[in-house]
Amino acid sequence: MRGVRAPGRTDPQADEAAGSAQAIGGKEPALDMRFEVDVIPVSDADRAKEFYGKLGWRLDADFSFDNGFRVVQFTPPGSGCSVQFGSNMTPAAPGSARGLYLIVSDIEAARDELAGRGAAVSEVFHAGSPGAQFRPDGTDGRVSGPAPDHASYSSFATFSDPDGNSWLLQEITQRLPGRVDAAGMSLPSAADLAGALRRAEAAHGEHEQRTGHRDENWPEWYAEYMIAEQAGTGLPT
Repeated sequence: MRGVRAPGRTDPQADEAAGSAQAIGGKEPALDMRFEVDVIPVSDADRAKEFYGKLGWRLDADFSFDNGFRVVQFTPPGSGCSVQFGSNMTPAAPGSARGLYLIVSDIEAARDELAGRGAAVSEVFHAGSPGAQFRPDGTDGRVSGPAPDHASYSSFATFSDPDGNSWLLQEITQRLPGRVDAAGMSLPSAADLAGALRRAEAAHGEHEQRTGHRDENWPEWYAEYMIAEQAGTGLPT
């Protein structure tokens, strides 16, 4: 799944292999297959609709049919994937969806936004042991506060909907190689763009300190840095 990296993984060869965009067997798929919707099981569609609506997620559909089938769809801000719930959709037990990822560029701002909208969000934490982000809030393995230096893929927060379907916020600022096509790279919101600009500004300041002079071509340097950061390619120095 996009956005997943095992905490503590340090094998560069494994990272390189995992990041390869080439399909197993050396043959690229002929057609795009976009993962766009995940169905989550709920016991009360109206209650779930109210909850996700209060989070500020976009309501895409609410269709009911004479045979009791109902589908409600929401899309989180900036997301290419949506969630659906309703009635007569899935045999899964209500609340059994676990670890649904929400990728953010600023974990603290995202946590504060959700808390301000009424969600019971955990504190920001990082994993002190592999997989701690998937264990219940308050259990061993979660270390309070963001990861040191806000290391990409390593800071988390969690919350659940009224049925107990659980969501995992993960902060990603720099992608691993092969996760994003640089040609199609985009930043989904003004806040994401602002964050990318701030990181580029800080890195560019270090660049000018190393070179010992002002860089007149800073816009090109910023652009190169931001694209490389999102695509997981080598950052400019």
